[in-house]
Amino acid sequence: MHSSPRTEAVPVPTPAASLVFTTTLSHGPLTRAEIGRRTDLSPAAVTKAVRPLMAAGYLVEGVDEEARPSLGRPANLVRVDGGRALFIGVKVTGDEIIAVLTDLCCRIRVARHVRITARDPGAVLASTAALVQELLTEADGFGVRVSGMGVAVSGDVDRTAGVVRYSPFLDWRDVPLAELAQAVTGLPVTVDNDVRALTVAEQWFGAGVGVPDFALVTVGAGIGCGIVVHGKVVSGAHGVAGEIGHLSIDPQGPPCHCGNTGCVEAIAGDAAIIRQVGEVTGLPVTDSAQALELAHRGDPGAREVYARAGEAIGRAIGAVVNVLGPQRVIISGEGLAAYDLFAEQIRDTFAAAAFGTAAQCDVMTRPLPFEEWARGAAATAIQSFIGTEHV
Repeated sequence: MHSSPRTEAVPVPTPAASLVFTTTLSHGPLTRAEIGRRTDLSPAAVTKAVRPLMAAGYLVEGVDEEARPSLGRPANLVRVDGGRALFIGVKVTGDEIIAVLTDLCCRIRVARHVRITARDPGAVLASTAALVQELLTEADGFGVRVSGMGVAVSGDVDRTAGVVRYSPFLDWRDVPLAELAQAVTGLPVTVDNDVRALTVAEQWFGAGVGVPDFALVTVGAGIGCGIVVHGKVVSGAHGVAGEIGHLSIDPQGPPCHCGNTGCVEAIAGDAAIIRQVGEVTGLPVTDSAQALELAHRGDPGAREVYARAGEAIGRAIGAVVNVLGPQRVIISGEGLAAYDLFAEQIRDTFAAAAFGTAAQCDVMTRPLPFEEWARGAAATAIQSFIGTEHV
């Protein structure tokens, strides 16, 4: 296996330098004056922060010909050199591993998929190592070393310790994944919950750029929520902030694998929908595609299952908005394939649940393929490389 140990990091020795770099990474290219306005730093402080970053090649400056004023010199724009470093992001699901090679701006250069034949950590790590080897070979073609790797897994993940405490879809408990993955890849490894990782990518590079308070709600095999408050991704004191899938919204509802009853996930998760559609139709429904087809054909029982799922999701979003008051809620995940079947119920239930002006929250949908979840894992590796950890 290739070994690409981290031999350097972005030179951000001060909070100002870190702020300038991350601002340019998310919003750039920017003029120095724009950097100052966005960061509330003086021109001298911006110059002091930019200088070592440019000397190390992480920031570059060029002329913006289109912004040329009528008099005087054209504006100079500062931007991150995305090709200065490469990263690998890995998303592990219950069925497959998706791995991507990205640049420093988290743009996907190469993507690879492999089906999982066994879910035990050893088998998953062996498959991951093979995928990483392929991507390291691809990285050689770019002439740039891979500076870090992120792994995203569903469930209760302790990012600081690099441990997967519990992943229900993989049936993992207390797996020291960062340590194990680093041993088989030779790379610095960051491990995080998959929804939080996707939230980092959306905050820095997606629909959350420039939005200091937002929530990302994911719909699919599970119902998850990433939370950003005052520009920080929140994991909470115990690392499980945002687990809206386990809000118990119906005390008389179906049992959930977490041990409670009537959880959002037990009503609106993929497994719950498949089971309920099978029960109401009396047909052997084995996957989401079959359930979706029955509903789209107009089967009233199947459509009612999706409607109830939409109501559960809308109620959960209402709870998030009432408690946190975000400016925006982004709905994503593979479950958006059924969005036409429950969009109205999500909107109506959210509007009914939201208190007062909280109903003005911008609720938007953003379909994202699984490569984007792997890109989220790469974003956490970039975050660790820069040294700006979330709280």
